[in-house]
Amino acid sequence: MRLHQFFMSSASYRVRIALNIKGQPYESLPVNLRSAEQLAPEFSALNPAQLVPVLEHEGESLSQSLAIIEYLDERFPNPPLLPRTSAADRAYVRQLALTIACDIHPLNNLRVLKYLRDPFGQGDAARDAWARHWIELGFAAIEARLAASPRRGRFCFGDSPTLADVCLMPQIANALRVKTDLSPYPAIRAIEQNCAALEPFRRAHPMAQPEANPP
Repeated sequence: MRLHQFFMSSASYRVRIALNIKGQPYESLPVNLRSAEQLAPEFSALNPAQLVPVLEHEGESLSQSLAIIEYLDERFPNPPLLPRTSAADRAYVRQLALTIACDIHPLNNLRVLKYLRDPFGQGDAARDAWARHWIELGFAAIEARLAASPRRGRFCFGDSPTLADVCLMPQIANALRVKTDLSPYPAIRAIEQNCAALEPFRRAHPMAQPEANPP
């Protein structure tokens, strides 16, 4: 199993968490987004979207983090990342994950922030304010849903991590990077503490990756 990824990419971070939860070893192949390695012909041939992560496994080349994670969940069912209890429970977990992956993350990922900087001439402060705005809107919706849901336990759903937690933790890291105030989100913060106590989440953290701390 080979994972093409960038250590600061929240989508890559999600897949690392999922692989760790599943106990699946993998070879990490760093793609430096800061130096535009994702635009190289070799990587573009692997993923025409020129985005990380890409997972290679048994002849398949898979992109899009949520598609990769659901693939892993089907191939390696235990422990499950989507509840087996009911379709409604799976939809609940997916809606939390998709609030992050579709509503928040696309507006504050690296290529969007670079576009704000270059064609539109926005400095660091303006780009951070942009990212915070969309994070705060999304987190307010997630917080309200978590606070009202009987499905929430120590994690977004019950007492074991699911796809929702796998998506939430990298987005919290992004939020902290742009100095988002998390105090209005006590449910999110409680789940963050519970996730951070688990080894699969700790090992997946960007600062725990070898390329984050080169020798």
